[in-house]
Amino acid sequence: MSLGNILVVDDDLNLLELVKMRLETADYEVTAVSIEEEALEALKEQVFDLAIVDLQLAHQDGISLMEAFHQILPDMPVVILTAHGSIESAVEAMKKGAYSYLTKPFDAQELLLQIRIALENRRLTSEVKRLETLLEERYDFSNIVARSEKMRSLLEKVSQIAKTDSTVYIQGESGTGKELIARAIHMASERKNKAFVAINCASLPEGLLESRLFGHEKGAFTGAVKSTRGLFTQAHGGTMFLDEIGDMPLSIQAMLLRALQERNFYPVGSEKLVEVDVRMIVATNKDLEAMVKQGLFREDLYYRIHVIPIFLPPLRERKDDIPLLAEHFREKFSRQMNKEVKGLSASALQKMMLYDWPGNVRELENTMEYAVAITHQDIISEDLILQQTKSTAPCSTTLPPLKEARNAYEKSYLIHLLEICKGNISNAAKLAGKYRSDFYDLLKKHDLKAEDFKNTD
Repeated sequence: MSLGNILVVDDDLNLLELVKMRLETADYEVTAVSIEEEALEALKEQVFDLAIVDLQLAHQDGISLMEAFHQILPDMPVVILTAHGSIESAVEAMKKGAYSYLTKPFDAQELLLQIRIALENRRLTSEVKRLETLLEERYDFSNIVARSEKMRSLLEKVSQIAKTDSTVYIQGESGTGKELIARAIHMASERKNKAFVAINCASLPEGLLESRLFGHEKGAFTGAVKSTRGLFTQAHGGTMFLDEIGDMPLSIQAMLLRALQERNFYPVGSEKLVEVDVRMIVATNKDLEAMVKQGLFREDLYYRIHVIPIFLPPLRERKDDIPLLAEHFREKFSRQMNKEVKGLSASALQKMMLYDWPGNVRELENTMEYAVAITHQDIISEDLILQQTKSTAPCSTTLPPLKEARNAYEKSYLIHLLEICKGNISNAAKLAGKYRSDFYDLLKKHDLKAEDFKNTD
C-alpha cells in the first residue's frame, strides 16, 4: 500500500531519477517532471500529498512554482531543494509557505524523514479541521432540534447575542440543554477558535472549586505538589461556562465577582496578579432572584451575571418538539448501534406526547436509547417507551382513549390560554385562531368561565 503520492520537480534529470527511485523504494507513488508546465498540469489532474521542488529551475524559480501549486492545492506541503549558496532564498521560501528545505547534496534518510514528518503533520492538521467542522456543525443554531414557537424564538434571540461579548444568564430545569445552548453561543461567537471551558459548580467542594477556577501555586495547600493553571487562565481569549452557579459557595462568589469586574485574580497561594479576557456564560436550574432575597446568593454578583437572560422552557411546555427530538435520537442511536430502526408506532408517540418529562430532553434521550437498544423490530412499540417510570399517563399506567386524551389536552390548553390573557375572551380567541362564538362554545364544552381567570389584583 502506498504511503503517499508525491510530485517531484527538478531540471537535473539525474537527480530527478535518483529521488524518484529512492521514494518508490520507500513505498511512495512518485510523479517526476523536469518542466514547470508539466508539473502544473499534473497537479490539475490528480491530488498529491506532497511536492519536492528545486529552488532553481530552468524557466522560473521554485518559489513561484510553489505559489502556483498552492493556488491549486493550498494545504499541500512543499519541500524545497537548494544548493548551499541559496539557503537565504530557501528560508524566504519557507516564509512564503514552504514546509521545509534540504541542501544539496542531501542524505536520502533525511529526505524520507522530512517527508514522513510533513505528511504526518498534514494528516493531523486535516483531522483537526475535520473535527472543528463537525463541532461547528453540531453546535450550529440551525442544527439544534426545535420546532415549537418558544424554542424557535429563543434560538433567534440567542443567535443575535452570540456575536457580542456580553455575559449570558441561562435559566432552565435540569435536562433542558443549557450547556448545548452555551456551546452554540461560543461556536457562533468571535471566540470560537479559542477555548470553551465548562465546570459544574455543584460538583466540587469549596476549597477545590477555588483552586479549579483560579489555579494555585505549589505548596499553597496540602497536596499542592505543583503549580496548576486555573480554568479562568485556560479560558483566556475564549468562553467560560459556569453550570449550576446557584450552588457556588458565597466565599467563591465574592472571588468570582472580583474576577469579572477587574478581569484579573490571584491564584491560590500566589501574590502575582493574573490578567484574563474571558466571555462568561452561566446557567442555573434555581431561582437566583429568590436566593438573593434569602441571602443565599450575592445580589451584586446576580446583577453582574444577569445581563442577557435566556429562559429555556421545559419539554412539557414545548411538546411540539417531542416528535422531532424522538426522531433525532432514534437516528442517532440506530446509527451508533448499527440497527435498522425506522421509527415509532403511533401509540408509542402518543404515549410520549402525554408524558410530562420531568427530566426534560435528557430523559427523552435516555428513553430513546433504551428503546432502540431493546427493540427487536424496525418500529419501536409502545411497550418499550417509558418502562422505567411508574406512570406514563396522568392518572394510570394505561393510556386513555384518543378522544379522552384530546379533550384533556384541549381543556388544559384553554385554561393555560385564559391564564395568559387574564380572562380576556377577545385576546384568547385571537391567540387560539378562533371566532369569539366558537371560543365560547369551547369554554362551554369544558365548563370553563372566563371571569374565573380575570385579574383580581
